[in-house]
Amino acid sequence: MTLKVASSIFIICLILFCSCKSEKKNDAKPVTEDSAFSPVETKEPNTAEYKPAFESQTRAPGARTETELDVKVLSDSLVNPWGIVSLPDGRLLITENAGNMRIVTNTGVLSEPITGLPKVNAEGQGGLLGVNIDPDFTNNRVVYWSFSEDQPGGTLTAVAKGRLALDEKKIENVKIIYKALPAFKSTLHYGSRIVFDKDGNLFVSTGERSDIQSRPQAQQLNSALGKIVRITKDGKPAPGNPFAGRPDVKPEIYSYGHRNVQGLAVHPVTGDLWNGEFGPRGGDEINLVRPGKNYGWPVITYGIEYNGRKIGDSITKKAGMEQPVYYWDPVISPSGMIFYNADLIPEWKNNLLMSCLSGMHIVRLVIKNDKVVGEERLLSGEQQRFRDITVGKDGALYAVCDGEKGRLYRIGKK
Repeated sequence: MTLKVASSIFIICLILFCSCKSEKKNDAKPVTEDSAFSPVETKEPNTAEYKPAFESQTRAPGARTETELDVKVLSDSLVNPWGIVSLPDGRLLITENAGNMRIVTNTGVLSEPITGLPKVNAEGQGGLLGVNIDPDFTNNRVVYWSFSEDQPGGTLTAVAKGRLALDEKKIENVKIIYKALPAFKSTLHYGSRIVFDKDGNLFVSTGERSDIQSRPQAQQLNSALGKIVRITKDGKPAPGNPFAGRPDVKPEIYSYGHRNVQGLAVHPVTGDLWNGEFGPRGGDEINLVRPGKNYGWPVITYGIEYNGRKIGDSITKKAGMEQPVYYWDPVISPSGMIFYNADLIPEWKNNLLMSCLSGMHIVRLVIKNDKVVGEERLLSGEQQRFRDITVGKDGALYAVCDGEKGRLYRIGKK
């Protein structure tokens, strides 16, 4: 064999070797619609004996955004922000846990605190919580928010509304329109997000207040704890609610068996309601919420107690109780969420984007036929506890983070 031939064979073999090595290194990259990355979660589950009810109910294939993103910190001057909503002019309305509400420009300039709000109990997980604006805000300037309110028997999740004054310094004509009774002596698990249905009614999420004693109320239809309720703009049970007319049942209840729902979003195409729900140690959930359905807590769960003990009969399935569309173990602590309905980043269209606290990232879920087919973790390198997220009028995402120097992020396109 000549030196020239041997050299040629060596080069060919080297090319083949490198090609194979390259394929192995990138074997998780999506090259067709049916291919995907490896699941983003690599840690061992807390409950390895709990098996998913169907394929991709957990640890779905990974996904990756191809669009080059432009990530900016617009402010780090918010104090424990909790809720964020986009105003018609592109500015943002943000709640701060201690009881403040502020308007922030999309360049990060903060207003002074807006006055006129009722007192909140900001201990534990309480405070000024979710916020949304009336669908006709341009004309009526009405704002809705949830908060933890002191009561003689403890605290509860309350919903109020009021008109943002023209000078934007005060909320006027404040009225508390709903209280999630009964009150309970706990400062944990209040929920609480607010979104509108297509008819202009409010969906409001509540928590079951965490305590072993209060948990069973998530299953009780004479209690508003551990529920999603559907009410009118005046706080009355919305027409067509699933339990209307039944004795000893709260007519505002839309769904039940929830633990602590801090994420609510309406799909922009189907109009379906989805929620994000805290599990205990393991078992964070995404649910497709149907009227009158029971979502299982605390009877079924994919999690365990924080001390490692089993919950109840340690079951994940039971007849008459809904399975989550998706769950996480270990947890990511899912908080505010939204479906992406803008055109700035087309590959995100109708994807679910959710802020994560202990997970310290924004999760992107690709959903097809009501199943999760892809999961991505965005901004994980920022190491921030993301609390809530919204889509701005410019098509960018705006997200707020926990902390005394709470950040406001803008995630757009380069």
